[in-house]
Amino acid sequence: MPPADIERGPAQYRIGVLDVLSVRVFQEPELTFDQIAVDAAGRINFPFIGEVDASGKTPVELSDEIEYRLGQSYIRNPQVVVGVVTSAGQRVTVDGQVNQPGVYEVAGSSSLIEAVARAQGTTETAVEDEVVVFRQIDGERYGAIFDLRAIREGRVPDPEILGGDRIVVGFSATRGLYRDFLRAAPLLNVFTRF
Repeated sequence: MPPADIERGPAQYRIGVLDVLSVRVFQEPELTFDQIAVDAAGRINFPFIGEVDASGKTPVELSDEIEYRLGQSYIRNPQVVVGVVTSAGQRVTVDGQVNQPGVYEVAGSSSLIEAVARAQGTTETAVEDEVVVFRQIDGERYGAIFDLRAIREGRVPDPEILGGDRIVVGFSATRGLYRDFLRAAPLLNVFTRF
């Protein structure tokens, strides 16, 4: 999956580890389940097709994958609907120049403004046009720089924040990792691998 350009508002819920899902296969009662748990590795075990990666996908994306895999060998034109029964708390880390840095629970996805608000907002000395969001995408580390003032003023969309993200507000450019990232990420609002 290529890094996402996140110049869009909050997206659909993304399934997380330990979520409980419902899976319904039209006219196939033996393949319809009111509850299937996503394991700690982010997978579900489904009859006929085995393990399916669920974590990080939307319910629609998971439905499409199950349909595709069932349709390859077992059922002609399957129709699958995946729902989220319960969402296990996913966590984001909010650090830097916020009033209460820490780890916060999010249900599915959140926005950057919501995540900073959970940390009681920025401090008076925060550098609001240097907010970095770090994210793991396909096992690789990515980051994107955002301007909170531009988001609040409606000049750019409020980006989606997912469980596992790390948000650093108004960081010190003298710290090695962040300095290196600033050089590698010339674009705002776009996740860049580093």
